Amino acid sequence: MPIRTIHVTSGNYAIEQEKTSILQAFLGTCLGIVIFDRKNKIGGLIHILLSEPVSKLSTDYPEKYASTGIPIFIDKMINLGAEIENMTAYIAGGALVGPVSEQDMVLDIGGRTAEVANSILRKKGIKIEYSETGGFFSCCLELNLKNFICTIKPLSYDDKKEHSFKTPGQKEILKAVDKLQPIPQVALKILRLLNDEVYDIKKIASEVRQDQVISAKILKLCNSSYFSIRRKIESIDDAIIVLGLNQLVKVVITNSVKQYFSQSSSGYSLCKGGLFHHAIGSAAIAEMIAIKTKTVPSGIGYTAGLIHDIGIVVLDQYAKDVKPFFYRELQKDKNILTMEKELFGITHVQVGEKLAEKWNFSKLLTDSIRYHHYPENAFKDSKDLVNILYISDLIMTRFNAGINIGTIHTDDIEKKFNEIGLSIEQLPELVELIPTGDPLKLGEGLQSFKS
Repeated sequence: MPIRTIHVTSGNYAIEQEKTSILQAFLGTCLGIVIFDRKNKIGGLIHILLSEPVSKLSTDYPEKYASTGIPIFIDKMINLGAEIENMTAYIAGGALVGPVSEQDMVLDIGGRTAEVANSILRKKGIKIEYSETGGFFSCCLELNLKNFICTIKPLSYDDKKEHSFKTPGQKEILKAVDKLQPIPQVALKILRLLNDEVYDIKKIASEVRQDQVISAKILKLCNSSYFSIRRKIESIDDAIIVLGLNQLVKVVITNSVKQYFSQSSSGYSLCKGGLFHHAIGSAAIAEMIAIKTKTVPSGIGYTAGLIHDIGIVVLDQYAKDVKPFFYRELQKDKNILTMEKELFGITHVQVGEKLAEKWNFSKLLTDSIRYHHYPENAFKDSKDLVNILYISDLIMTRFNAGINIGTIHTDDIEKKFNEIGLSIEQLPELVELIPTGDPLKLGEGLQSFKS
């Protein structure tokens, strides 16, 4: 039988008894723990975000935290046949990834998570065979269930070969923009309506009805067990009553952007669906920051998070041909925009701007694409949104290292927090907002969406 690699995303765990399985997690500031019982032929991997809960969100996703997730993980292994006296553990992650600021050193989120994890495992009497935490590089933690060999490898490519790569240049890349399937018209039209403080229900419902694919997804969602509606929902008008207009808008935009990101390959991402996982995670965090700070409508924050990296989908088809060199250079803290300019003659930000102009995005959303790497350059009327997006992007990059390739500079990060009414000490609260689950199944748009 072929080997099956199971990628464990943040806030989740996997336990397997299949000899043909490999458990894998890409780790940055987050922590990964492998536990296996050779005698009873069972092994598992848990991917932890934080040491302990910092808000009420903890009751919904206890697997995100070392203090609550590790006991659940161990109990589940015991229920499946593992025995404490036979368990062996490997620990990895908790790194300071990318450009490191003074605030990173003070908060030491990864270090605190590792301390809690070590304490729990020792109290449980589980032998820690090997621990490699801290440092400044992301890593890949793997457990091969065939031989119970666990490996911790730096998340980089050792391939030193020269690769023949013809720089495509701006003209060729801009031609590629026209070849990609665009975001569906229904979503583009709704995006243009987002600038209005009051949505026109009739206009939005009319636009949604014209897209059979989106309409079918919405009706399927409304008739799912999630809502437990006694009568069948058969029209978009009924769906608006069930979902609410704002939630309907969110579902349409999220599914449309997911469809667009499905065209990406594996140039910028190390796992299938990684780019969309980054997009929807950034969106969820941006939405909640907007609600907390009341600086921009939360719907605008969510949408900006979804679309800020749309230019990457275009460059992704070229990046896959030069991925080893690309990733190796970025591990040296080289700026991703500089690398793109050298390799492609254009950056994903510039491509994103072209798409925003082509699809007639508002100035606010266009600015969020243009300045999300350097919010200090944003205009006054878009600065709050761009700061929110920068923070969301930074959190997803640090805590989901390896899912997508890229680094975010951390110059004046405390100032960027303060400008929108946050303190750097609130970072753990924002990390809690990273969505969990299979990146390919995310995006139903079921979180709150209040403007």
